Amino acid sequence: MSLGRQAEALAEERLVANGFRILWRNLRIGPLELDLVAKKGDLVVVVEVRARGPRSFEKPLASISHTKRRTLLRAVRALWKGRIAKMPDVARIRIDVAAVTRDAEGALHIEWIAGALTQDDA
Repeated sequence: MSLGRQAEALAEERLVANGFRILWRNLRIGPLELDLVAKKGDLVVVVEVRARGPRSFEKPLASISHTKRRTLLRAVRALWKGRIAKMPDVARIRIDVAAVTRDAEGALHIEWIAGALTQDDA
């Protein structure tokens, strides 16, 4: 399994362990893709999973460029308008980032940033 898939699986495990129900994995909205979408109570969380190996120069969080932030926010807006707004028990949506790194021994480590992106990041 690729590092990216392992990172997404680790992020999904974290969500489920925290009481979230996975709604969609690798959700395509036109040309855009959202890694994970989960729900707990009246909250929907969209998770952008970023992964890097031990020899990577760039850290996972640094890999979220301004263009990527704009694209992600556009996808979340489309998700809200197209699917989430139709769910009567959802009051809010949040964008989190799961930054996963693999160390030299092969172990995966996850750093979770809740509310990592907001409208101000556009």
